[in-house]
Amino acid sequence: MKIFFRYQTFRFIWLTKPPGRHFHKDRQLWTPLTLADFEAINRCNSPLPKNFNFAADVLDQWAQKEKTGERPANPALWWVNGKGDEVKWSFRELGALSRKAANVLTKPCGLQRGDHVAVILPRIPEWWLVNVACIRTGIVFIPGTIQLTAKDILYRLRASKAKCIVASEEVASAVESIALECPDLKTKLLVSPQSRNGWLSFQELFRFASEEHSCVETGSQEPMTIYFTSGTTGSPKMAQHSQSSLGIGLTLCGRYWLDLKSSDIIWNMSDTGWVKAAIGSVFSSWLCGACVFVHQMAQFDTDIFLDTLTTYPITALCSPPTVYRMLVRKDLKRYKFKSLRHCLTGGEPLNPEVLEQWREQTGLELYEGYGQTEVGIICANQKGQEIKPGSMGKGMLPYDVQIIDENGNVLPPGEEGEIALRLKSTRPFCFFSEYVDNPQKTAATIRGDFYVTGDRGVMDSDGYFWFVGRADDVIISSGYRIGPFEVESALIEHPAVVESAVVSSPDQIRREVVKAFVVLAAPFKSYNPEKLTLELQDHVKKSTAPYKYPRKVEFVEELPKTITGKIKRNVLRDQEWGRR
Repeated sequence: MKIFFRYQTFRFIWLTKPPGRHFHKDRQLWTPLTLADFEAINRCNSPLPKNFNFAADVLDQWAQKEKTGERPANPALWWVNGKGDEVKWSFRELGALSRKAANVLTKPCGLQRGDHVAVILPRIPEWWLVNVACIRTGIVFIPGTIQLTAKDILYRLRASKAKCIVASEEVASAVESIALECPDLKTKLLVSPQSRNGWLSFQELFRFASEEHSCVETGSQEPMTIYFTSGTTGSPKMAQHSQSSLGIGLTLCGRYWLDLKSSDIIWNMSDTGWVKAAIGSVFSSWLCGACVFVHQMAQFDTDIFLDTLTTYPITALCSPPTVYRMLVRKDLKRYKFKSLRHCLTGGEPLNPEVLEQWREQTGLELYEGYGQTEVGIICANQKGQEIKPGSMGKGMLPYDVQIIDENGNVLPPGEEGEIALRLKSTRPFCFFSEYVDNPQKTAATIRGDFYVTGDRGVMDSDGYFWFVGRADDVIISSGYRIGPFEVESALIEHPAVVESAVVSSPDQIRREVVKAFVVLAAPFKSYNPEKLTLELQDHVKKSTAPYKYPRKVEFVEELPKTITGKIKRNVLRDQEWGRR
């Protein structure tokens, strides 16, 4: 997609009037909070301040350090599209441009503090501008992926009562098809070089917007964003986060899992619709003063990905295991990643085989993290800790992570149960606030003294956690409980398998059995499918407990185009059970 801004001129807009720090009224005589202060708050060693705003208290502080020469004007955001277009914004530039965007939202769009706005944009610079602009104005932003259908968008707009939608051409037609069914929707703001009837043009409004804007004084517990998250049944829930839950609550994640310093450049591959984008491409990174690198890359391409890693001085990389599974099939020793020092993965479990292949070919470790939309990073492999292949690491502060049974009792090491977080006297500020308009679902996350994740796992005697599967992903066949990830890990070891997704399939005798959807490597596509099915079944029987082998195997050209294994399984499982 062509970006309508002339980014080269954008880089100098701030020079007309350098932005200053907009102190909150009650902070004018106070020393601004530092990264050390945020870390102490995140550890629960210091109290949460009454007021907090990520734009004013973090981004503008980095801008001020640039202004005084305490830090060089390194990029805060570095964006490329692979077609020659490039954007580099310092924190001062990001501040000036986001103030203009804030004025677009509050003036011509008529939005006020507390209003809800849906933001459905691809990985383009405007996504970051609009997010920061919402924070500056106290507007609650609701990210969504451009893969959403008209039905998905309709549900989200009606459930959230959004007054405005900020969207790109990819979804504009879908929005138009359902807009009249959304009584709360007053404004449609288009990010595109083209104009459309019934839409305001972000390009035109931004061009004439003022650079003067005073940041709203938001409360630490005031709503900031809402993420739609799928459940086991029913429509997606609205998980609401406060100004501080992500804005301060991801400090430890940035320092100790992402291992970021202000000199780092991190490339996080997450889709803009998921909370992982907020973690790795906004809050954790900018709390540490690091540069967020973005390649627009509409569709993943291993050659473009590897060329980017060798061309740009990226020091930290965060991608889902699916990406690493594709990469290790290449001859990685041909590539020289001169700056890359820290590699991370999350969103789904990492196969031990992939970890070992990545280490062997690159000399770099893969540090897996595990978390949820509702509470952020829960477990992680951190620098300095031993990595146990297949484990997602130890519990991350400030959480006390345990494995519990259905009655809320802590289970001993080695026993499978639900992954849970022990609650103290008050709900941790870094938790989501609630599922909006759904108090029953919110209450259902608590079991005794624990918040339950809905994921099943095991903790070993050293405190390392091992993922088994979603509670609703676990397949029960002939009385046996089978985690799909174990079967997928076994299949990926076979040279015929590029990718797989394992789900339950209805069976008249066993009620449900294991079924594997398998994408084959090119040399194996001409093989006899019946013989190859038997070969894969025998391979799984030898790699793991025999009862876990897939009784059904279906060869497919591709799996659903989603970024995580969880969502792939949900889509395929729904299709499978719908065939009954």
